[in-house]
Amino acid sequence: MKKVAFYTLGCKLNFSETSTISRMFEQKGYQKVDFDQTPDIFIINTCSVTENADKKCKKIVKEAKKISPNAYITIIGCYAQLKPKEIAEIEGVDAVLGAAEKFRIIELLDGFAKEQETKVLASEIKEAVQFNHAFSIHDRTRTFLKVQDGCNYGCAFCTIPLARGKSRSDSISQIVAAANEIAHTEVKEIVLTGVNIGDFGIQDGRRKESFANLVQALDQVEGIDRFRISSIEPNLLTNEIITFVSKSKRFVPHFHIPLQSGSNAILRAMGRRYLRELYVDRVSKIKALMPHCCIGVDVIVGFPGETDALFQETYQFLNELPVSYLHVFSYSERANTRAAEMEEVIPIKVRNERSKMLRILSEKKRRNFYEENLGLTYKVLFEEDVVDGKMHGFTENYIRVAAKYDPLLINEVKKVTLSEINDHGTVEVREPELQYEQH
Repeated sequence: MKKVAFYTLGCKLNFSETSTISRMFEQKGYQKVDFDQTPDIFIINTCSVTENADKKCKKIVKEAKKISPNAYITIIGCYAQLKPKEIAEIEGVDAVLGAAEKFRIIELLDGFAKEQETKVLASEIKEAVQFNHAFSIHDRTRTFLKVQDGCNYGCAFCTIPLARGKSRSDSISQIVAAANEIAHTEVKEIVLTGVNIGDFGIQDGRRKESFANLVQALDQVEGIDRFRISSIEPNLLTNEIITFVSKSKRFVPHFHIPLQSGSNAILRAMGRRYLRELYVDRVSKIKALMPHCCIGVDVIVGFPGETDALFQETYQFLNELPVSYLHVFSYSERANTRAAEMEEVIPIKVRNERSKMLRILSEKKRRNFYEENLGLTYKVLFEEDVVDGKMHGFTENYIRVAAKYDPLLINEVKKVTLSEINDHGTVEVREPELQYEQH
């Protein structure tokens, strides 16, 4: 029985796909082991959103060779699709599989026997037309369920359409079936993932269903306490979806909405499909219906042409918005994107300074959001995450809480009152209420 280990870089979508591929190996009689348990085969699932992700891939290959010098090393994922020949030249890599090939890995690399030359199996991205079902079972608490893949948007900074192909989706019936299957495990929360999940509904190149219909169908699934929407474009987050979530039995009050810039000039240069006014409208609608809803924001600093004045526009815009936290990215040049050809390049030092300013703002936003919720009662899903005798979990509106460790609480949903923010920036809960069964 050959031993196989997996390593995943990047997003929740990658985690769901790695988990599914690992189950395919187990079904074929391979033994899944940890990365450091001298496996015979390494599968490294890569990301290529930033230059840094490419460097990480090289580092993981180096580590794998140290742990198991004779192991067969295969690279899959976005970096593998974008730069297969570059990866093939990394010492120790035996095979590179593209987007259309990765789910056929066992069939294509039958036996995983080392050869003189690195195998490169990466078709052009237009060949990646099939939707491959995927969901993660990497812990008992939550699952990442893939509902959509690819993207038809052409944002100036982004390589995802080149790495994952055109927008395509699973069917609602298949997703509901997967959710029912997951409900028979111990998992309490499903996070819906995709590249552009608001664009859900395209099958065989035609729009057949909608994300609003999917949300309504999943809300009826018994045995899952919570559904969480991972990330959705502001122009695709409709009033219908917001209103439904506000009244939903299972969808939690938490939206992650990419903004990327608070300047309309930069949004236009990026090729985004909305202006800041629409973003304000979405946030206002959410807060009117769900005052304690958590709203996360993606933002990119240092995009070509982002002057100090335009960055200040973004900073002030975010400072005034009632959002809960920011995911901040420094702009990174990517080959074959329009932005890479743009002039007025922002120095790396300036990008880093702006990034730091927004990260500090994010911490203030998060603390302010936590403070607004102190004294209120929520349901927490406790995880197997224990540090210094404290266990952790998240409320439905994504507040991280800490409580005294109790093994009986792991993977349980409990009603708690938020008490105070501790030195780690986590919210402590009042202990006595943990004794009562609440679902």
